[in-house]
Amino acid sequence: MIVKFNRRLLPLLALAGVSLAGATIGMASEELKPAATTAADYPAEGTLSAVAQLGKAMFYDHALSGNGQMSCATCHDPANHYAPSNALPVQMGGPNLDKPGLRATPSLAYKMTTPSFSVGAESAADEAAEAAPMQEASGVSLANAPAIVAGPMTGQAVVKADSNAPDMVPQGGMFWDGRVDSLEDQALQPMISPFEMANSDENAVYAKLKAGYGKQIEALFGKNVLDDRDMAISEAGFALARYQIEETSFHPYSSKYDAYLRGQVQLSDAEMRGLKLFEDPNKGNCSSCHLDQMVGTEMPDFTDFEFEGLGVPRNAAIPANADAHYFDLGICGPLRNDSYSSQSANCGLFKTPTLRNVATRHVFFHNGVYNNLEDVVRFYVKRDTNPETIYPKGSDGTVQKYNDVPPQYQANMDVIDAPMNRKPGQQPALNDAEIADVVTFLKTLTDGYDPSKETQKAAK
Repeated sequence: MIVKFNRRLLPLLALAGVSLAGATIGMASEELKPAATTAADYPAEGTLSAVAQLGKAMFYDHALSGNGQMSCATCHDPANHYAPSNALPVQMGGPNLDKPGLRATPSLAYKMTTPSFSVGAESAADEAAEAAPMQEASGVSLANAPAIVAGPMTGQAVVKADSNAPDMVPQGGMFWDGRVDSLEDQALQPMISPFEMANSDENAVYAKLKAGYGKQIEALFGKNVLDDRDMAISEAGFALARYQIEETSFHPYSSKYDAYLRGQVQLSDAEMRGLKLFEDPNKGNCSSCHLDQMVGTEMPDFTDFEFEGLGVPRNAAIPANADAHYFDLGICGPLRNDSYSSQSANCGLFKTPTLRNVATRHVFFHNGVYNNLEDVVRFYVKRDTNPETIYPKGSDGTVQKYNDVPPQYQANMDVIDAPMNRKPGQQPALNDAEIADVVTFLKTLTDGYDPSKETQKAAK
């Protein structure tokens, strides 16, 4: 997959008291412990370019934070597939590591194929993959697909030239709300987030870059770049992005399911049952958004990068939610502020994450409301058939469905796609045994599969 970066200058923007990053939030009851101290703790799995080596050094450098105690790897732990290693719904940051943010921290793995934010019809690749469950999508369908319009992209282009208003779908971009378009932007924004790395402003970041990496930046990009604040910051972001692209541990495609797609192993009976339920449009229907088939020779990323309104329950463990009038509306803010955030049809929508390494995550959804996969799958199949098992009840005994979405935006929640198209009193799309099978399949998406260990386990 060829990734094209938008190398425009990237001024770092901050909102007073509001995080601009993918939400490193946490509870004071559990200490935030960085998993890696220096880049040397995690040697590269391949040869890195000089620019990527610079990015790697920055990725692990606590000195680039306002308090000198936090690096990218603090929340994006390489030992846990670049996701948080703790079980907190949200992480802590800020000058004293005591400021909670707003959202669960997403993994940085498999970000290099993310397209820039756009609004349009589904991509040809997505449609081809969705149309061919249980088999590899053929190159013929892609070759015959409508022409695709490409803009400044970080991954593959996704907006069709013949897109019509009725099927306009928000898709792509970084973070849960898609507010920036490149790995470069994504890497830089946390540096001045008040409850992440918490540098006071761009000048503070620039000073630290010059002090710690001035010689390298000058050698790689030229003295004119080092002498220009915005250009120096932009190239630092570019270096961080190159590290995430060149370091294969960010996207190894080394799970059991990858081996299965390559014809190297067979899935167990339970795993295969789970896969079939995952793909069945009348059962789990998971693959309609979490694309699971190869397109040509490209392995699937288990996301269509599109935005969905799911209406997961409110998470009282997030400090911001103590304010009954506060709502996280995804595209509509509070972290995004542009023309898309002012469109009511986008409110309550969050980007579909990859399911790769999902079994190693400790919290799920944008607000970290669930801490196990069984409850996640159960939410999908019982949200509409048995909402009383998902949401709290009010003082009058009424189920408060969609209690984390303001009433005026609840119509944006998906009630069309299975399994969320059922009604109260109907049977859930999956029973408990089937939920267990789906979870068993999801565990095959964890990178680092070693068939010899599975053989030893079976022998015992």
